[in-house]
Amino acid sequence: MDGEKKYYSLRETETETGVPASTLRYWEKQFEELSPRKDGHGNRYYTREDQEVIKRIRYIRDELKITRIEAIRKELKANTRHSDERQSAIEILMRVRDELCEIRKMIK
Repeated sequence: MDGEKKYYSLRETETETGVPASTLRYWEKQFEELSPRKDGHGNRYYTREDQEVIKRIRYIRDELKITRIEAIRKELKANTRHSDERQSAIEILMRVRDELCEIRKMIK
């Protein structure tokens, strides 16, 4: 972890989390847990912790099918261990699926 970056740009965070930049900017206004640093030019810089919050919000929205902002806030604050474990399992399965798709492309 020593070589890991401390801050990630908006574009890097968009790629890492799969959440579009416009949504990230919107969520920043809606969720107090998400507060990236901004430089003098207004560029956003996210920490690994910020990215984890983003992934959690995406998980709540997409996997738990909770779409109302207030309900997502409530679930985010609950931060239950079961939800975290399920989120981790889904992320692992998504990576495995992506790898299998790549292998499939190589075979064809």
